[in-house]
Amino acid sequence: MRLVLASASPARLATLRAAGVEPTVHVSGVDESAVDAADAAGLATELARLKAEAVFTELTRAGAEPVAGGGTVIVGCDSVLDLDGTICGKPGSDEAVRERWRAMRGRSGVLVTGHHVIVLAGGAAPARRTRAASTTVRFADITDDEIDAYVATGEPQHVAGAFTIDGFGAAFVTGIEGDHHNVVGLSVPLLREMLAELGVCWTALWHTTGSYMPGR
Repeated sequence: MRLVLASASPARLATLRAAGVEPTVHVSGVDESAVDAADAAGLATELARLKAEAVFTELTRAGAEPVAGGGTVIVGCDSVLDLDGTICGKPGSDEAVRERWRAMRGRSGVLVTGHHVIVLAGGAAPARRTRAASTTVRFADITDDEIDAYVATGEPQHVAGAFTIDGFGAAFVTGIEGDHHNVVGLSVPLLREMLAELGVCWTALWHTTGSYMPGR
């Protein structure tokens, strides 16, 4: 069983690898700016669905066979931040990051990640599931100088909510309530549950080499 990740996110790839899965990356090319929704969960799940379905179409176009060995799992994800009902995606520009952080500092937001999974196995019709995971994130009351320094790293311009929990932005997150994987961009526990509903055992995706070394 192989997993195809319909995302260019290095953080999602690293999350899966750390969980024992070695995915194939196939970027969807979906225009995120063309999609709208009434709320964060609706937007995140629709974008995740579009990404996974676009990759599914590309893999099956012209008779290409996506199923290898035990089957194929296609996973699409997308994340947005809900700040008091305002949907915050990737800010894009330096000034947008500054405005976002002036609004977020000292407050809490909800990071929502949509997940869309397609399972192809045994010649059966594709099976699908769509879910969203939410994690509350508490932000430090950072200074304008700290915001400027963060902008200068080039990191927040290209990530949902203008922050990371696994990069330069880690020092500016004072706490979370929920799955920390979800804040990185992919909820591993939720993905396991979704696959189980479709008859796929999570451990069947593990890529083990016998070289694991215990950590702390």
